[in-house]
Amino acid sequence: MKVKEAMHRGVEWVSPNTPLREIAKIMQGADVGAIPVGDDDRLVGIVTDRDIVCRGLAKDGFDVQQATAKDVMTAGIHCCREDDDLSKAVRHMEELKVRRLPVINKKNRMVGILSLGDVSAIAPSELTAECVKKVTEHHH
Repeated sequence: MKVKEAMHRGVEWVSPNTPLREIAKIMQGADVGAIPVGDDDRLVGIVTDRDIVCRGLAKDGFDVQQATAKDVMTAGIHCCREDDDLSKAVRHMEELKVRRLPVINKKNRMVGILSLGDVSAIAPSELTAECVKKVTEHHH
């Protein structure tokens, strides 16, 4: 099975200067927990709901009215290709201890996002069980 068979298509992305409140509204409207960050048509990071809380709201003196994506995003984005084997992408998520990976095509354009939820809905439970265990162990 290939990544493109499991991924979520039509993913929105934001610029590094997008206000956090706008990002939170996009997340709420799309019912997602992560928004990729692009600069000049290049992926530069990702903002997760956890980033907003841990790198933003939890910090003393954090000004949510002025904060933007670049203030809380995880930089150095990791991604997978739409034609990658799903098991390879899941192993990559496992190694990185992440729940989501942006998906790019052969032209390096983002075409979707792969989440553990997407994988568990379509793939054999053995494939996701170990990954979920590894990804969540660093959050205890």
